[in-house]
Amino acid sequence: MASQCSLSTLFPVQSQLDYALEDTTTQQERENLVLQYLKKLDGRDDLQIPDFQTGLEWVNTTGPLSLNKELAGKVVLLDFFTYCCINCMHILPDLHQLEKKHSIKDGLVIIGVHSAKFPNEKVLDNIRSAILRYDICHPVVNDSEALLWHQLEVSCWPTLVLLGPRGNLLFSLVGEGQRDRLMLFTDCALRYYGEQGLLKAHTVGIKLYRDSLPASILSFPGKVAIDNTKGRLAIADTGHHRILVMSSTGQLLYVIGGPESGRQDGDLSEASFNSPQGVAIKGDTVYVADTENHLIRKIDLLGGRVSTLAGVGAQGTDKEGGAMGPQQPISSPWDVTLGGVEDNVLWIAMAGTHQIWALFLADGKLPKGSESKAGACMRWAGSGSEENRNNAYPHKAGFAQPSGLALAPEEPWGCLYIADSESSTIRTLALKDGAVKLLVGGERDPLLVAHFDFIPYKGTWRALCFYNSHSFVLGLTVSMCLCDCVQIKVVDPKTKQCSTLAGTGEAGNTLGPELNKSSFNEPGGICVGDGGMLLYVADTNNHQVKVLDLTSKTVSLFPISMDCTDSAPTKPAGPAKAPTLPKSAARKSMPPVRVTAGQTLVMSLTLSLPEGSKLTKDAPSSWALSAEGNEWLLDSQVITGDILDLSKPLSISTKLPAVMRDSNTNPSLSLSVWVYYCMETGKACMMKAASFTQPLQISASPRKEQVTVTLAHAF
Repeated sequence: MASQCSLSTLFPVQSQLDYALEDTTTQQERENLVLQYLKKLDGRDDLQIPDFQTGLEWVNTTGPLSLNKELAGKVVLLDFFTYCCINCMHILPDLHQLEKKHSIKDGLVIIGVHSAKFPNEKVLDNIRSAILRYDICHPVVNDSEALLWHQLEVSCWPTLVLLGPRGNLLFSLVGEGQRDRLMLFTDCALRYYGEQGLLKAHTVGIKLYRDSLPASILSFPGKVAIDNTKGRLAIADTGHHRILVMSSTGQLLYVIGGPESGRQDGDLSEASFNSPQGVAIKGDTVYVADTENHLIRKIDLLGGRVSTLAGVGAQGTDKEGGAMGPQQPISSPWDVTLGGVEDNVLWIAMAGTHQIWALFLADGKLPKGSESKAGACMRWAGSGSEENRNNAYPHKAGFAQPSGLALAPEEPWGCLYIADSESSTIRTLALKDGAVKLLVGGERDPLLVAHFDFIPYKGTWRALCFYNSHSFVLGLTVSMCLCDCVQIKVVDPKTKQCSTLAGTGEAGNTLGPELNKSSFNEPGGICVGDGGMLLYVADTNNHQVKVLDLTSKTVSLFPISMDCTDSAPTKPAGPAKAPTLPKSAARKSMPPVRVTAGQTLVMSLTLSLPEGSKLTKDAPSSWALSAEGNEWLLDSQVITGDILDLSKPLSISTKLPAVMRDSNTNPSLSLSVWVYYCMETGKACMMKAASFTQPLQISASPRKEQVTVTLAHAF
């Protein structure tokens, strides 16, 4: 683009308007001031910007757009953004609202001008993926070399520039939180030029990129977490606005939310999320960073409910906190992990305010802090300024969009590791006193967080792996595994040495199967299973979860067995039925147990294998709890789970309905098991099954909250 004018020409004129607007008290006064400003500005001929350079890459259009052709006669809003910037994400709801209010036919066209911060952000495929992730439906141009950025003297992300129908500069807004001014300026510009007869109602060649893509089981999975005690995997299926809970062998156990965004609590079948990212799973509870709802949610798998633990459903600006969770506004939580005494705290990577927060699940206190009640939500570390600043005092430290957490409570580590995305660092937050220190990455200048240049940093750790690192997890005792843009890295926290574990160094979707011959595309989440020998990686832009086997040093796809892909979870047309038992299955009828409405029934089952045999690894040994003929006991569902360990009894529980349908009948539950095992001597393997029928005697008399029955079977 040939240089004609820049924002520096506009700023002195607009600043007078900005000051005048501060003194207004009514909307009419504000509109009059803006219309007078436009009339004055329209007489100038030194505010026209040059046209887009030819040869640029465009997305969501049928071809390149021109200010002198397709966009002539339109009010054009340029959104200078980069897709990994949290502030840029925060203004997208404002743009969505503007698009709903004013159509292209009305005379408004929004164009995203993507100006990359990191090298990987220049790649068109990565920009396309971000457009899909963020549901961007307006044209986007890839200004990969920052030509327009420099021509207009843009200095930070996000910057909004409003143009008149001749490509003439009207207004500029810098940073997030400008919705009211954006609406005012745009409304007045459309009104002014409409009255002048300068707006045209013609269409612009819009062709959404998403319409050309096939459906997929996962859509931009953000994070993944595992509960090794139950062998369950929680996947944030971010693009589908849902959480999947899987068995370690890929069997779908629960689908919560999706495919459309929402923020509803309640039954699992009715709950909804908006681009969830971080997940933590323990037992029958999943904690969710519901990012674009600005909420922390809790999924109770046993009770079948979703509830909100923190946040008010709108982006907050509070950088201190301290209120009870449901009254505490928060901003773009990106990851969560359990910690504290007996997991009484949920640590939160609060990307929106560049801080680390704590949500107390039970009474407790922060290091060197006062006592806090269960439910309290507050800042633990970070000033709220976007910085790369380390400090012995946690409130004086500075982060830049923290996006991943991993807890290492044991000595000598005793810290929370933080992937600080925009500073490209891995930091440590000491559990004993809150001191923040650098582990690897970043620059020495705490203010240098890649905001104002396009040249890759040249630090030792920067060149290795920490361009925009998103997430990591503790692997072996003295090593850490991290996701960077295209590779999986390992860091030794003691020596601070970093090496590549997997990935070719180029974005792709190749299964080696060797580690160094496999490729990834902006993986966003990682967790460790099987005693540290398996890594589950959310390969975000490839819409997959991949499994790294550190024993065989291979990479494979995590199999996801489910019937629905892009469809919403639906309740079955009729009552669900348990899988059919083989004729050889042992069948046992148990003595009746007295229960009351709302009581939790726990079935403690001990299974014994023949001497000299063991469970077949990776075989689908499982159990199923059903209530055929009395489906209302389980809300017409069949509850299932994996059998991974027989060294201790299986504990299977269900909460009975709060209202019993007919106390005159004695319904029953059926617990069925399928066990695959092999003889240690020889190669003989077999499958055996058993079924237990547990009659229930419903009593109207109040009883204790829980009743336990003991079951046993020897194969």
